[in-house]
Amino acid sequence: MAFLSRESLFAFAALFTVFLPATSPGQDAMQLFHKMQTALGGGDKIAAIQDFEQCVRADTWDNSGKRHGEVYKRTRWIRPHVLRLDQVGPGDTYVLYFNGVSGWEILPDKGFAKLASDELTFARRYLNGIDLKSWLADRDSQNVFTTSASDVITISTKNDASYKTEITLDPVTFLPVKEALISLISASLFPPWKLIIRRGNFTL
Repeated sequence: MAFLSRESLFAFAALFTVFLPATSPGQDAMQLFHKMQTALGGGDKIAAIQDFEQCVRADTWDNSGKRHGEVYKRTRWIRPHVLRLDQVGPGDTYVLYFNGVSGWEILPDKGFAKLASDELTFARRYLNGIDLKSWLADRDSQNVFTTSASDVITISTKNDASYKTEITLDPVTFLPVKEALISLISASLFPPWKLIIRRGNFTL
């Protein structure tokens, strides 16, 4: 029986390594994203949801780094475009309603205002960025998927680096444990991160 020399084995291993199919960061991110979808019940079941409610708790800071305290937010979305936010927290209690075109808000000082300018942009971005829609981001060909860590998926839009969504997954269950909607234009429109403490309630 003929045996390969150590030098031949080394050369063969090197050649085999060269011709192994390489996976791109985008492929790795998409595989991780699909694991998350499966853990949540599958893309088709997520897409069939008509009414989505989520409650979150987050710690908040101002731009100087001063901590303001805990904020509790209830998000309600009804297909196709109805959004309502109810938030309670020190100096940051408000209510917002948006129907996909227009809406209103009750401000922290208890004043009432129609959505306009930055507030209208905020509502549109929030509607497009709710967790339920980010869980179906693979259905939009304009979305780009990358990974910044083994359990973090970053979703951005082709030719637009101004906004991105970062989803951190549990390394065992692949369920999302933290999601951040990051604005590179204005830090005042979105908080730098949000910590999901209690999962949303879903109605199919």
